[in-house]
Amino acid sequence: MKSPFFKYLFIFFLFLFPFSINAQGSMKSKKLSGNPPLKFIESIVLTTSSTQKIKDEEITSILIKKEEIKDDQDDEIENLGSIQFKYAQILDVAVEEVVNIYLYKFVDEWLNIHYKFGGTSKEGIDCSGFSGVLYNSILSIQLPRTAREQYEVCDKIEQDKLSEGDLVFFNIHRGISHVGVYLKNGFFVHSSTGDGVRISNLSEKYYHKRFVSGGRIISIDRVN
Repeated sequence: MKSPFFKYLFIFFLFLFPFSINAQGSMKSKKLSGNPPLKFIESIVLTTSSTQKIKDEEITSILIKKEEIKDDQDDEIENLGSIQFKYAQILDVAVEEVVNIYLYKFVDEWLNIHYKFGGTSKEGIDCSGFSGVLYNSILSIQLPRTAREQYEVCDKIEQDKLSEGDLVFFNIHRGISHVGVYLKNGFFVHSSTGDGVRISNLSEKYYHKRFVSGGRIISIDRVN
């Protein structure tokens, strides 16, 4: 028969062993709870927040740009409308007749630029330089450089058959020596030696006396 001492010792170990297992399990749990996953979760939240902030800024930027474009378009429409009214008064025609607004916008930007023989810019421009720049800018047509050369490539048009955009030629000094661009109602725009870029009328005595012919470009190379 076994001694009571061994019996009590055996019971003591039975109670001690589960306690040891629970203690070790608790320690392991505490160890795991302090691991990096919490930092990993925090970094995800941070990154998502930053990305969302960037997206919000991009959306705001796009909206601002759209609003700026709309404002620019509104200003352009208002500007073109004022040009239409302005040149309807200058040419003494109904507002509805001023259709080629971009032609008159071009004219308006060049008015009063001073005359410069051989010039082709806003630093100074001569008559054929002006008609050449206008045709290039508005019609994408490359005209020859001089008034005489421009006259030679045109179909000749009588004064009462002139249309907006036709060329008008004058004999100022021994032959074709001046050119302008016809607008409406007898008015034409040109660069004169005295006043630079200006609008005149074919009925004015000076130009009426020296008028040679109108000219219409039928076939000529276009600028690419």
